Amino acid sequence: MGWLSKVFELNPSGLNWPRGVLFLDIALVPMIVFWAIGHEQYLLSALFGLLFSWLTDPGGSYGHRASHIAVFALIGAGLTALGFGIGGEAWGWLVLATFAVTLVASLGIAFGVHGFVAAMFLNVWFVVALALGFGLHQNARITSYIWAQVLAWTGGAALWIVMTFIAWLIRGRQDQPQSVAEFPGEPSRRKLTRPMIMFAVVRALVMAGTVALAFGLNLSHGYWMTIAAMIALKPSLEQATLVSVQRLAGALIGAVAAALLLLVPASEHGLRLFAVEHGLEVVALVMYMHGVAIQVWNYALYSAALAMGTLILVDLPQPTDYAAEGYRVLWTICGVGIALLVMLLAGLLAKRMTKAPSQPA
Repeated sequence: MGWLSKVFELNPSGLNWPRGVLFLDIALVPMIVFWAIGHEQYLLSALFGLLFSWLTDPGGSYGHRASHIAVFALIGAGLTALGFGIGGEAWGWLVLATFAVTLVASLGIAFGVHGFVAAMFLNVWFVVALALGFGLHQNARITSYIWAQVLAWTGGAALWIVMTFIAWLIRGRQDQPQSVAEFPGEPSRRKLTRPMIMFAVVRALVMAGTVALAFGLNLSHGYWMTIAAMIALKPSLEQATLVSVQRLAGALIGAVAAALLLLVPASEHGLRLFAVEHGLEVVALVMYMHGVAIQVWNYALYSAALAMGTLILVDLPQPTDYAAEGYRVLWTICGVGIALLVMLLAGLLAKRMTKAPSQPA
């Protein structure tokens, strides 16, 4: 109970509902647009483009912010095209691409802490795009175009650039602070050390391994294992044990809650199914709003909110039943377990590699 109370301990000063409501207000724009045109399969790309562009906004002059977000959006557009493009290909290509993207993202610490965080967000999005692309490829009743997914991602990022421009004009064209002050903003470059490189390789191998298990063995809803492992893995070796446990708990809670909600449309048809699916999309958006608002309030609940919203939108086009929910939870537990095991091994490896040899006096 002592550990449990620490994992879910609340920071009263970390609750930021105005920021969460602001995100909800902006995110309603792409949701209503895609509802109006009848192409909800592109909603997730737009939401992630908006959310991650917001989180990586470095602040400062408007030109600096716009150029930074534009570069971020351009890289994300390329990863969107790659993820959705190979979603229906042989599993070997998925493994190779996941390894390469994760390795490069993990080495992003060379561009500073802020660059590393931005690279991690892009890494998360690539894994989600890969899973969503695979799911849409398996579902013949839904047509998904790669160029439209790329346009949706870019549109989400562009929406945040437009919002920052409006805010810049309203506030008298003054420099603005970082949008989310809690995220690291330190931009100075760092020299890659051997432990950093080794952990980047280990992390890339873990993600590639979960993709190989999920797609190589053709596991039912196996990509939940990859997403759970991605959410649960620490982005650096220096993170505290408490944060690691919070990530693991959040990934598991979010997956179980999403699996239960995905049972709702199992027995619905026609107009009722249409209404339920749109209702679950709203629930996912509300989960993102809560994630934005409670990121500092409690990290476990923040991870659960993001995991729940993402997994609902990824698997919403898929037909569901009780067996499918069992597989989803099972692979989530496996992904969390793999992440926990790797974090323990990586911690031991870091201690061995950073331990200085004894020198004679």
